[in-house]
Amino acid sequence: MHSRPAPAGFRRVLFLSAFFIATCGLVYELVAGAMASYLLGDSVTWFSLVIGTYLSAMGVGSYLSRFLDRGLLARFVEIEVAVALIGGLEAPILFAGFVYSPGFKALLFIQVFAIGTLVGLELPLLIRILERETSLKELVARVLFLDYIGALAASLAFPLLLVPRLGLFRTSLALGLLNAAVAFGTTFVFRAAAPVKLRLRLMAGGAMAVLTAGLFFAGNAEKQLQATLFADPVVFREVSPYQRLAVTHRGGDTRLFINGALQFSTVDEYRYHEALVHPAMVSVDRPARILVLGGGDGLAVREVLRHDTVESVVLVDLDPAMTRLFRDRPELSVLNESALSDPRVEVVNADAFTWLAGEREERVPFDVAIVDFPDPNNYSLGKLYTARFYRMLLDSLAPYGVAAVQSTSPMYSPSAFWCITRTVRHAGFAVRPYHAYIPSFGEWGFVLASRQSDVAFATLPTGLRFLDQPTLDGLFHFPPDMRVDDGPINRLDNQALVRLYEEDWRDMLKR
Repeated sequence: MHSRPAPAGFRRVLFLSAFFIATCGLVYELVAGAMASYLLGDSVTWFSLVIGTYLSAMGVGSYLSRFLDRGLLARFVEIEVAVALIGGLEAPILFAGFVYSPGFKALLFIQVFAIGTLVGLELPLLIRILERETSLKELVARVLFLDYIGALAASLAFPLLLVPRLGLFRTSLALGLLNAAVAFGTTFVFRAAAPVKLRLRLMAGGAMAVLTAGLFFAGNAEKQLQATLFADPVVFREVSPYQRLAVTHRGGDTRLFINGALQFSTVDEYRYHEALVHPAMVSVDRPARILVLGGGDGLAVREVLRHDTVESVVLVDLDPAMTRLFRDRPELSVLNESALSDPRVEVVNADAFTWLAGEREERVPFDVAIVDFPDPNNYSLGKLYTARFYRMLLDSLAPYGVAAVQSTSPMYSPSAFWCITRTVRHAGFAVRPYHAYIPSFGEWGFVLASRQSDVAFATLPTGLRFLDQPTLDGLFHFPPDMRVDDGPINRLDNQALVRLYEEDWRDMLKR
C-alpha cells in the first residue's frame, strides 16, 4: 500500500533524519578505520582504504536508489533499521572476526561497503520524499547543509567525546541505537495501513532492543574477546583516542600490549631499559637535565633517576591514558618505582614532533635525550624517525649532549635498523649503533648519537641487573649477519622507513 506523508512535523522530522544519517554514517566509518588501525597497524593505509570504500559504496547506493519507486517512506525506515543493526554491531563483529576468523580484512570491507551502500540509498530517498513538500532549491540546500553539519558533529564527537567516554564497542552500539530510534520516530510522521506501520515499528523496536542489550553486555563481551587474544589473564584494558592498551599478568610476569603488540615483559624489561638509558647517561659528565620522548610507562625514567646528578626530567608522551595508568595504579607504578610521581619529573602529554618543534628558543638545552617510541609500523610513528625530527632533537641538546634512540631489531629488521642509523647521522649526529639481547623480543637495536664523535663512558651506577662495564663495551660490536651497508634516508616526504620495516618483518615471517 502506498504511504502518504502526514503534514504535522513531517518535514522537521525528516530534515532531522538527514543530520543523524550523516552523523551516524561517519561515526561507523571512523569506527571501522580505528578498529583496522588498532588491530592491523598502519593507520594511514587503513583509514584511506576505509574512506575510499565507504564513499564508493555511497555512490553505488545512490545509483541503486533509482530502482525504488513505491512506498518510499517505508523503504526509508527499513534501510534506517538495517544501517542501525549493521553499523551498531560493527565494532563487536569486527573484533570477534579478528579473534576467531582469518578473514578479518574481507569482513571489514564487506561491512564498510554494506553501510556505505545503505547510507547512499537513504539521502536520495529522503530528497525524493521531501520534494513534494519543498522546492528543489531549498530542499537540496537544507539536506546537504544538515548532511555536512552532521559529518562535522561526528568528526568532533568521535575523538573528543565518544571514544574517550564509551570506547569503540559502545560507540558503535550507541550510534546504532540512535539510528534505530530515528527509524522508530519516523513511523509516526506518515500515514500508512496499520499492518505496515506495525511491521515497521516492530522492526525498529526489535533493533533498539538488540542494540540496548548489546550496550548492556558490551563490557563483558569485550573482556572475553580481549582475553582470547592474550595467553595470560588481562588485568587492565583501555581504548584511548590514540591506542588500545592491555596489561596482562600471570605469576611474576606483567606485560603491556599496545594495539595487540607486546611492549614489555617484566621478566626481562630491565635488559631493554638499561641498554636504552645508561650508555647515553654515562656518556655525559654529570647529566642533570634529561628529556625522555615516549616511554609513558615510566620504565626509562626509572633508569634515568638511578643517576644521582639528575635534577629534572621532562617526559613527553602522547597518551595521557598511558602515563596516568603507570602513575596512579599501585600494581603498575611499582614497576617503575613510582618514577612518574617523583618531583623531579614533569609529564607532558603531547605529540613529540609538535612539542620539539615549538618554542625551542625558550628551552634550556638537555644534557641527555632518551627516545623510546614504538617501532615505525605506520606513518604517524614513522615521522618520529625522520631526519627532520632528529634535527629538532639535535637543536634541543646541549653542545655536549647525547641521545639514545630505540631502533627496532637489527636481526629481524636490519634494513629498518640501518635506515634509522643513517637518518640520525644525516641529521648531523655522530652515531654509534649498538644492540642487546632481550629474550621477549630477540636481538634489539639502539643508536647512540652525539654532537661529538669522541664519547667516552663513565662508571655505570650500582644496582644494575644487566649492564656492567665489559657488557657495555660489547654492545657496540655487530656480526656480519646484522649489517646492511646502504639504503635511503627516512624523510617526511618519503617515509621510506615504514616500507622497509614492513618488508623486513614480512620477509622474516616467511623464513
